[in-house]
Amino acid sequence: MRGRRITAIAATILISAGVLQACSTGSESTETTKTSDNTAAIATVSASTVIAKRAQKIKGAKKASKVTATVLPQISQPGKKATSPTSAKAVVSVSVAPRRRTVVTLQAKSGKKWKNVAAAATAKNGKHVFKASAKRGGKAATYRVKVGGRVSKSASTAKWLKPTFSETFSGRKLSSKWIHRGGTYNPEGLRVCSRGSAKAVKVSGGAVRLSVIKDKSKGKKKCTARRGGKSIGKYDYRLNGHIGTENKFSFKYGVAAARIKFPKDRGQHGAFWLQPQTRVANSVNPRLTGAEIDIIESFGQASGPKGALGLTSFTYHWKNRGGKPVPVKTGNWLKNTNQLLNGKKDSWSSGYHVFSVEWTPTEYIMRIDGQETWRSKAGVSGQPQYAILSLLSSDYELKSLGGDKKLPQHMHVDWMRVWETGK
Repeated sequence: MRGRRITAIAATILISAGVLQACSTGSESTETTKTSDNTAAIATVSASTVIAKRAQKIKGAKKASKVTATVLPQISQPGKKATSPTSAKAVVSVSVAPRRRTVVTLQAKSGKKWKNVAAAATAKNGKHVFKASAKRGGKAATYRVKVGGRVSKSASTAKWLKPTFSETFSGRKLSSKWIHRGGTYNPEGLRVCSRGSAKAVKVSGGAVRLSVIKDKSKGKKKCTARRGGKSIGKYDYRLNGHIGTENKFSFKYGVAAARIKFPKDRGQHGAFWLQPQTRVANSVNPRLTGAEIDIIESFGQASGPKGALGLTSFTYHWKNRGGKPVPVKTGNWLKNTNQLLNGKKDSWSSGYHVFSVEWTPTEYIMRIDGQETWRSKAGVSGQPQYAILSLLSSDYELKSLGGDKKLPQHMHVDWMRVWETGK
């Protein structure tokens, strides 16, 4: 996210029909009207009029030369507890031209008519994100956005209602969709002191807990951790929660999302990432080799620049340099992520949030609860990719934990979904 500030000034009214939240992406504050599913159906007729009048009071341009609305899957669901992904909100991403603070009204199709269901002011860049119900009246919802007398093309949630892959971590053990990864100590992966193990994975309460725990099989033996070739101390050997869908499920293009709660402390990093299922040998073209897509990594709340709160997004692909293949890293710490939290008491460790990637043939777009945080056109994979969820303790970060007594550490994943588009 390129230094953009997101603030929401609530202007809520109780009316009917399914849109519970609207947020803006940009440097301006947002005035928003919201709807409530709890209002009696009799209020529906007047609700549309109420929102229209409210929109007239919101400060901002009332005209636009172009209005675009894009509907995305149910990728917004901040909250404290594990819950069903079917209750997550779909996302309606709005863009207007010219780029300026503009009043936008979200409309939902009801029979042959259009009903106003929410209104807001975009940011200065003309962008806004509405969070909306995926269904209305038990069927796929259809939305459009209006600015003055101009409306966008309509867009339906229909293609997003049935995910290609869905995991809710029910029961008390991992489903057959998953494998355990990284079962050996790995110097090449900078993990001389840790390895993946099923002992660090637990399924309960509708979520999977990935942990960093002591490797009791090593007894009192200590491991020398190194950073840049230099010793940074001796630490207990560790077991990491590290699972993936390799050879079980992969996809090519679409949206992948996971609802995650990360550990607060430094000393390990939680991640949701993709690796190529297949690749063409002796090539550095990402269309043939695939890429590593780090949708989100959390290195602990105190890591990175102040506004990052420990969150990063990266991709890795290969390039020829001097006749040799070398890895190319694109991405960085995310900016102003505190503006994406759900209030002052929320954090990336105290509440769940949905982290997602929209992967197309030309770019990656990363989001948190539907709000764009970073996009890149570099090294876009053209190969099927499989998903990984992990909490890894690399040697270089062990010192940051502040002692082995702070073990165990935990990351929780409520659900993971993929909507494959194939294009």
